[in-house]
Amino acid sequence: MRNVGTIVRGIRTPIIKEGDDLANIVVNSVLKASKSEKFQLENKDVIAITEAVVGISEGNFATLDQIAKDIKNKLKNSNHIGIVFPILSRNRFAVLLSAMARSTKKITILSSYPSDEVGNDIMFVDDLVKYNVNPSKDLISDEDYKKKFGHFKHIFTGVNYYDIYKDIVKKEGAECQMVFSNNPEDILKYTKDVIVCDIHTRENTKKKILAKDKNANVLMMSDILNKSVDGSGFSEYGLLGSNRSTEERVKLFPRSGNELVNKIQKILKEKTGKTIEVMVYGDGAFKDPVGKIWELADPVVSPAYTKGLEGSPNEIKLKYFSENKFKDLHGNELKQAMINEIKSKDSALKGTMASQGTTPRRYTDLIGSLCDLTSGSGDKGTPVVLIQRYFTNYSND
Repeated sequence: MRNVGTIVRGIRTPIIKEGDDLANIVVNSVLKASKSEKFQLENKDVIAITEAVVGISEGNFATLDQIAKDIKNKLKNSNHIGIVFPILSRNRFAVLLSAMARSTKKITILSSYPSDEVGNDIMFVDDLVKYNVNPSKDLISDEDYKKKFGHFKHIFTGVNYYDIYKDIVKKEGAECQMVFSNNPEDILKYTKDVIVCDIHTRENTKKKILAKDKNANVLMMSDILNKSVDGSGFSEYGLLGSNRSTEERVKLFPRSGNELVNKIQKILKEKTGKTIEVMVYGDGAFKDPVGKIWELADPVVSPAYTKGLEGSPNEIKLKYFSENKFKDLHGNELKQAMINEIKSKDSALKGTMASQGTTPRRYTDLIGSLCDLTSGSGDKGTPVVLIQRYFTNYSND
């Protein structure tokens, strides 16, 4: 029996720039690492590439002026735009807010509270209790927030996004107010021209607004830059998954991922004879236990992957069998019983006692989280992650 199970390696690559041949850079970097670290590639290994370098290499960028032009066209040059449920992020949303403000004369931001969709707080929960606020129905005005909740600072960043977002809008020459409600239809008290900015609940948010007023003009961020504007990049997810490139430009979520992963798989098959699975990954779908932040500001964890990564784990819980069915076994006898149990397990364990406590999420979501934690978001210099033996188990030699 092998003494090591899953192995995860961050693979260093050259700095990726627009126009680079990313497929060959990834292949060469992995093969170079295999020689220097003295390991062999195996069938069903997984190579994952962060979406950031995919978007960069394909040149999938857009300027704030291009974004503003698309908004103007789709909201018919509205002078007052409502921004509903934006996430609180300087990298993800602040730069987009600049473009939105550039497209109009007045912005009303309707923020959820006490936190945004992915768990970033905008006020202290204790203050809600202090002022007897009911988050399910109460709308907090700009003035009340400033008076009662404005002393808030984010646990990790040390900033208050109320101040940041209002300053951004004002710098673009637009008037700004920021109100707080968990009922998206409250935006209609201010304007009927709306951009829905939440990510995973966007369709439901849009439906609620239109149910209140079917004549409202409602865009989702996925509707903006879903086609090229004046030569810009674009994405099937629009502005979702984008992040700041410069003060005047954003990198959009990649659009050539499927072509890329299949090309890398083909090249590696030719060079190594092995069938390697390949995926593009963004944010991992995990939640921070201290800040309560759900690290999934991208619309999906993996926008592209080879076919071998479809599906979910089908695993038995070793601890359950050890403490129940095999409670009287020990040593080699227990080991062999476990191996036999794994080899004879049902092909669909979901919902059974044998699988209780396992994690039957999609492979791409599980692996994407593993990769995001491995590569980090700073200066590790490993935008490629190699995972080996992920699909092996206790019964494999």
